[in-house]
Amino acid sequence: MIDGNRIRALPGWADLDAGSARALARQATARRFTADQVLFTAGSESRGLFIVLEGEVKVVRGRGGRQCVIHVEGPGGTLGEVPLFAGGGYPATAIATRPTACAVLTVTGLRGALVEQPELGFFLLHRMANRVRELVTRLDRVALLDVRARLASYLLERSEGTQANLGRSQAALAEELGTVREVVVRALRGLYRTGAVQPSGRGRVAIRDSALLRRLAES
Repeated sequence: MIDGNRIRALPGWADLDAGSARALARQATARRFTADQVLFTAGSESRGLFIVLEGEVKVVRGRGGRQCVIHVEGPGGTLGEVPLFAGGGYPATAIATRPTACAVLTVTGLRGALVEQPELGFFLLHRMANRVRELVTRLDRVALLDVRARLASYLLERSEGTQANLGRSQAALAEELGTVREVVVRALRGLYRTGAVQPSGRGRVAIRDSALLRRLAES
């Protein structure tokens, strides 16, 4: 049994009213996934709406052995809306990147929650609209910025003071940036040559000139 208060405590869910949270919790089933376990594959039939309670899930599309990360969802993130509301199969594949727990609602369960709490529909639509905005921003980056600029932006987003954590292998980072590992390696070396950042141990870089790094991210 999932506690409705646990859902409301998730990032981005604080504005959900208590009644809607309880309605969702009553209809949801808790599921756990191990690191690298597939939640669903592109083209497969809907298994429901996934609400990430803990852990992390990446959503990818691939062709010819190459994958591109569409988005990554941590606690509070949702997955599986497209086939749930529009029919058809999943447009992409979802993979847990670490041990993950989700609340899963079937289409029947979600309809039951919406009948009980109609305001829940507006809350979910608001979340979907924000998802579209985020995906458009991500598409702009891939289409308009070169890999060095995308990498500089990635480092700024994950910086903590004068340090930034790459957070994943170079191959996984390439998927995140929409390119291949060899290009990421060259881009990282290029950033080192500018003096904006320097290596700082395994998987970390030191930010030496944050203003320069911002300029490179916008170039």
